[in-house]
Amino acid sequence: MYKIAVIPGDGTGPEVVNEGLKVLDSASKKYGFKYETKTFDFGGERYLKAGKTLEDKDIEDLKKYSTIYLGAIGHPKVKPGILETGILLKLRFSLDQYINLRPVKLYNADYCPLKDKKSEDIDFVVVRENSEGLYKGMGEFQKKGTQDEVAIQISYNTRKGVERCIRYAFLYTRKRNKRKKLTLCGKTNVLTYAWDLWERTFNEVAKEYPDITTDYAHVDATTMWFVKNPEWFDVIVTDNMFGDIITDLGAMIQGGMGIAAGGNINPQGVSMFEPIGGSAPKYTGQNVINPLAAICAAGMMLENLGESKAAQAIENAVIKIVSTKLKSLAAGKMGYSTTEVGDLVTENLE
Repeated sequence: MYKIAVIPGDGTGPEVVNEGLKVLDSASKKYGFKYETKTFDFGGERYLKAGKTLEDKDIEDLKKYSTIYLGAIGHPKVKPGILETGILLKLRFSLDQYINLRPVKLYNADYCPLKDKKSEDIDFVVVRENSEGLYKGMGEFQKKGTQDEVAIQISYNTRKGVERCIRYAFLYTRKRNKRKKLTLCGKTNVLTYAWDLWERTFNEVAKEYPDITTDYAHVDATTMWFVKNPEWFDVIVTDNMFGDIITDLGAMIQGGMGIAAGGNINPQGVSMFEPIGGSAPKYTGQNVINPLAAICAAGMMLENLGESKAAQAIENAVIKIVSTKLKSLAAGKMGYSTTEVGDLVTENLE
């Protein structure tokens, strides 16, 4: 019996989560696993009413669950940064979800903005370190508000944090068993402290995985190759900020935010899965938002729980309807409503 904590969140989050739960219910009946859910109201509305984001007791409660299924966080009436720091980052850091896993896979070449690229050309995974770097929130102001003001933002990297991320990436590359190639994406020519640590650790750990081919690319070159030759990549490992940036580009070349799902993973603890496109408040309540990213996130969640057959069935159903049914992956242009797309996936589970 899996215990799933559901955080629908803000904007269109509840709408896409509902479709993901619809698919999850159907998959459980077809593949024989059992689960129960509890919904939590963490998000913008709760903050506006009670002035609360996420408290320590909330974290302790969430630790009792098998996994977390998240819709979206972000409210137009709440100043940017409050919910992101107080909910998203607090969840990741407090639950030690030190891996952000982002598959980038093109299901239908018609939706790729790149010329002459086929589905088999865009199929890679980004492993992003999710608990350190610039997102640690360390730094200070000096002489704030004056002409001599200095803002210092620290990229905090530990050997332990870097090594466990890199080891996860090597193991994931081996398990994925495709090209068995792992690329380190960084900036060793300029960021000489943090990326000296990353590169040394990567090269040392690589010796333990002789079956994995390794290479290195600067982050700016990586974005160039994503556009020119995405077929070069199998698995990429990188730090928190670079991973955040390149995965949005990855989402675009795989067809857009409507199909992009991600996982915040603690391999020994509670992980969290979500669509990466945000709350899209302008589409709230219109039943036009694409729920496929949230449905794919539910599939990733099942894969992480060990329900591989159900996870594969969800992906296969998504591939089928993206290839044969939808007119577009964009909100309001799919040819179907949000709930109808969820129904299509459910009907095509095999």
